[in-house]
Amino acid sequence: MDDDAQARAYAKADFSVSNQMFVDGFVRDYPTHLGTIVDLGCGPGDIDIRLAHAAPYANVTAVDGSRPMLAIAERALRAAGLESRIATLNGMLPGLPLEAHAFDAVLSKDLLHHLPDPGVLWSEIGRLGRDGAAVYVMDLVRPATRDAAQHIVDTVAPHEDPILREDFLKSLCAAFTVDEVADQLRTAGLDLRVAQVSDRHMSIKGLLK
Repeated sequence: MDDDAQARAYAKADFSVSNQMFVDGFVRDYPTHLGTIVDLGCGPGDIDIRLAHAAPYANVTAVDGSRPMLAIAERALRAAGLESRIATLNGMLPGLPLEAHAFDAVLSKDLLHHLPDPGVLWSEIGRLGRDGAAVYVMDLVRPATRDAAQHIVDTVAPHEDPILREDFLKSLCAAFTVDEVADQLRTAGLDLRVAQVSDRHMSIKGLLK
């Protein structure tokens, strides 16, 4: 989302339910991994702000490839007074300028379907997490048909910006199935669990070995 209008439309959209579900699930499932965290594809920073409030001792590196999106995140962090605990990084996968095996947890929400090669996410997760690090990923599940995808858009985002509605439809159609992600994990050599957790989301989680 290098376009300013796309970034603004995404940032204005209400993802509070799925974002809070993501944060609550991570904190509940991995309470001993709330120290040094990297969030890949942080978007406008809402998840990182929610995480900082839920885990007051966490320090987060929030990464995004979109400069306009990261600018929105940085304004939100300043408004929340969290610049000392959440550092931002503009960078693309693979090859982020981050130390290998430096993080207690690697998070990502709604990034996987944006990647031309999904393997870069799994390889970067394996590189960044230390032994025993928690992995917590959520992404969209591809519906069986385009009509089914359009129905989700019409149900979930009936009044959102037309730019967001179009991007949401494209994202659903570009997403993977649970079985496809399971194949990606086997290819990457990652022993993580993948399961559908809502009508349009899957979770991928576990510990690095």
